[in-house]
Amino acid sequence: MGPMELPIDGRYDIGFLLVPGFSQLAFSSALEPLRMANHLTDTPLYRWHLLSRDGAPVEASSGLASGVDGSIQQAPQLDMLLVCAGLEVQRHCDRVTLQWLRRQAGRNIPLGAVCTGGYVLAQAGLLDGYRCTLHWEHISSLHEALQFPRVTFCSQLFVLDRDRYTCSGGIAPLDMMLTLIARQQGLALAEAIAEEFIHERIRGVGDRQRNPLRVRLGHSHPKLEEVATLMEANLQEPLTLDELASHANLSRRQLERLFQRYVDCPPLKYYMDLRLMRSRLLLRQTHMPVTDVAMACGFVSPPHFTKSYRDRFGHSPSQERQRRHERVSEAQTAHAADSARLPASRVDPAE
Repeated sequence: MGPMELPIDGRYDIGFLLVPGFSQLAFSSALEPLRMANHLTDTPLYRWHLLSRDGAPVEASSGLASGVDGSIQQAPQLDMLLVCAGLEVQRHCDRVTLQWLRRQAGRNIPLGAVCTGGYVLAQAGLLDGYRCTLHWEHISSLHEALQFPRVTFCSQLFVLDRDRYTCSGGIAPLDMMLTLIARQQGLALAEAIAEEFIHERIRGVGDRQRNPLRVRLGHSHPKLEEVATLMEANLQEPLTLDELASHANLSRRQLERLFQRYVDCPPLKYYMDLRLMRSRLLLRQTHMPVTDVAMACGFVSPPHFTKSYRDRFGHSPSQERQRRHERVSEAQTAHAADSARLPASRVDPAE
C-alpha cells in the first residue's frame, strides 16, 4: 500500500508512539481530527493505537501520564506511524526504539512526527534525503550543531514529503491531519471537522511556524518587519545599526524611532535579545561548547557573552548548561526507578 492509500477494508490504522516528555497539546491535535472524522461520518474510518517503548504509561511534558495500548513490540499492522515527542527528546533515542522504527520503514509504512518527534526519525536515519520540520526552537539548534547534514529542515508548519509527514508543535498537527484527511476522504469532511473545532482556516504546507512581527506586536509596519527579519537572519555576524538602517532605506534616527514606538525598546536591545534567546536554545538543546555558542550568536569574546547572558537571564551560560545536565540526570534516575518497578513481562528484551 502506497502513502496515504486507503486499505481495502477502508479502515486506516494509525500508531502513535509516545516518547516521554511528549507534548500533550500536539498529540491531541493530531488524534482529535481522527475521532471527529469517525463521529461525523458515523463510520470507523480511523483506528488509533497508542504505543510506548515498554508498554508502560508515558508522562507528558505537563506531568500527566497517558496509558497506552501496548509496547512497540506488540504493535499491530499499521498504515501509518506518528512519533510524538517534546522536551529532552535527545535522551530517548535508544537503540531498541530506533531499530524498531527502521523495521517499520522497511515495511514501507509511512512515518510521521509531531513537535520534536522528527528528531527521533532523523536519529534513526529515516529522514535522510527528505524535507521535514520540527518546532522552530529545535530547528535552529539542529542547524547550528550540524547533526543531520542529509536532512533538509524547513520552517513550515508541516511538511508532506513522499511517505514522511512531519509537523511542528502546538496546534499545527491539527492542520496536518486535516490536510491528510482531505486527501483521503475529501475536502468537505476536513472542513466540517475544522468547523467543529472552531478552526476558521485549514492552514497549508506553505504556512510558516512563527508569527510575523506584526502579529506578535499587534501592529503593522513594513520597514519594521523588514529590519526584524534582517536581524533574525544575521545573528552570527550582527549588522550595525547603520547597516540595518541602510538596508531599509531609513536614517539611523528613523529606525530608532520606529522601534521605540512599536517595540518600546531601542533596536540594538531588541537585536541583543534575539541573539541571547538563540544562545539559550543552543545551551539547552545541544552539546556545543559554551565558546562555540557565543560565536554562533555573534559574541566576539566569552566574557562579553557571559556578562550579557547573566544580565538577561540572571545566571551564566555555564550555569544554564549545568541546569540542563541536572534536569536530564534527574529524569534518567526517575525513569530507571520506574522501569525497575515494572513486572519482568513488561520490559522488552534486549535486541
